[in-house]
Amino acid sequence: MDFTLQHQAVNSQARAGRLETDHGAIETPIFMPVGTAGSVKGIHVKELKDDIQAQIILGNTYHLYLRPGTEIIQEAGGLHKFNGWDGPILTDSGGFQVFSLGDIRKLSEEGAKFQSHIDGSRHLFTPESVIDIQRQIGADIIMAFDECTPGDADYDYAKKSLGLTQRWLERCVNQMEKTSPLYGHQQSLFPIVQGAVYPDLREAAAKHVSSIPSDGYAIGGLSVGESEEDMYAMIDVVNPILPKEKPRYLMGVGTPINILEAIDRGVDMFDCVMPTRNGRNGMLFTKKGIINIKNRKWANDFSPVDPDGTSFVDQHYSKAFLRHLIVSNEMLGAQIASQHNLAFYLWLVKEARRQILANTFKEWKEELVQKLGRRL
Repeated sequence: MDFTLQHQAVNSQARAGRLETDHGAIETPIFMPVGTAGSVKGIHVKELKDDIQAQIILGNTYHLYLRPGTEIIQEAGGLHKFNGWDGPILTDSGGFQVFSLGDIRKLSEEGAKFQSHIDGSRHLFTPESVIDIQRQIGADIIMAFDECTPGDADYDYAKKSLGLTQRWLERCVNQMEKTSPLYGHQQSLFPIVQGAVYPDLREAAAKHVSSIPSDGYAIGGLSVGESEEDMYAMIDVVNPILPKEKPRYLMGVGTPINILEAIDRGVDMFDCVMPTRNGRNGMLFTKKGIINIKNRKWANDFSPVDPDGTSFVDQHYSKAFLRHLIVSNEMLGAQIASQHNLAFYLWLVKEARRQILANTFKEWKEELVQKLGRRL
């Protein structure tokens, strides 16, 4: 996998780059729709490609391991063959999902023991097994197994957690070296920077991962309960340390404003369930602000869902019709809202890239951020 840093914006750390994988190129900054169980909820592959214009999607190790099981995915020829998406795929290691299980998981030096949220069955993830599972899934970019430290963790816990993540990373690297891709395309391992909200831990973590030659680096353990100010501060600590010539991936973030602020600080890659999850609940993101389509004010608004939108659904359906679908719990309503939100997120990063290349990013971002959080 090759990354070319093409341009850095004036008066900003914002970058435009190009990431080459065996399943295609990715222009950064980029947002990656989340396909937890191998599919982006409610969205066909054709819509992802042609309408939303996604360049890369995510799968999740934890969920795919439990259902349908990696044996079935391997029998299909990998996740690309199984779900019909022929572009790049990134898989999360499952660290965040295991973290979110709370009382039904237990961490040790060996790995993470947990109970399935589906049937209560018991399982063990180790750094080695997580690499093997991601080999079976066949994603182009795979993540190291880590402990996702809670946002409110005290210093001693965060330090201990970081030490565990660092030791697990060494084992992930060793397992990568011992194994080979199963489907004839390259897989790249991204280490993850942890350290909670403590600058010295984040600095140490960034230096540690930077010492390990990798095709890219991830920043994890943010947007997990800490304040936005702390999140931005930790990005400011980490990014100057991470190799400039490699892509930087901020995991699980976030709102459109979060994404623009992180781009401004030098982040290249993003993912979040917010566009689809919030969409299913009637929240629409637009360049003028946020629409709660459930509100009574939209009941007889027959204007397009988003006159400024880039998706087919934005022009084809009205706000009144979409509101009717959402409040009636019609499946199509969730699909329309999700498709709109994903197309908006992809527009946002594409436009950010255009502004970076034109050396107008900072001014554009500052103006747009004032609008994005407004309730319409």
